[in-house]
Amino acid sequence: MSKARLNVFIEHEHRRQLRRLTALKGETQSAIVAAALSSYLSPDGADRREAAIISRLDRLSHQFDRLERDQTILIETVALFIRYTLSVSAPIPEAHQSAARAQGRVRFNQFIDQLGRHLQRGGSLVRQVHQEIVPSEDDFVGLDDDETTAPDKSNTETAPS
Repeated sequence: MSKARLNVFIEHEHRRQLRRLTALKGETQSAIVAAALSSYLSPDGADRREAAIISRLDRLSHQFDRLERDQTILIETVALFIRYTLSVSAPIPEAHQSAARAQGRVRFNQFIDQLGRHLQRGGSLVRQVHQEIVPSEDDFVGLDDDETTAPDKSNTETAPS
């Protein structure tokens, strides 16, 4: 197959990458550029690019769904906590308010310290709560079929004879 000479201008960074690749692969620059052009211009190249983009979009969609779920859990948790706290907290007499404020500052600082330690460990309370609410299939592995279908005989009463 005859080859045509082509002079093109490329970015300096692309040229550096091409030189690194030729040294790594032991190929000529022409061979690598020809392979890249063939891949780019081939009909199935577009399909592969589209499949890669779809895969990335699916991954982003799953990540977005997890973020949305976590945010919903967080909002509901805070709302329930606020409702509960406001409903069970008795008003503090005027004479005790300064001590209560001081105690509140101490408790808040303890909370911030505990939160910092929890985040440094990489733990996620939201993930932990989700795992408790929605058990995985692994949680059911090991149960015998007899255990899941047989009625519990320990609480059955026998009729007197």
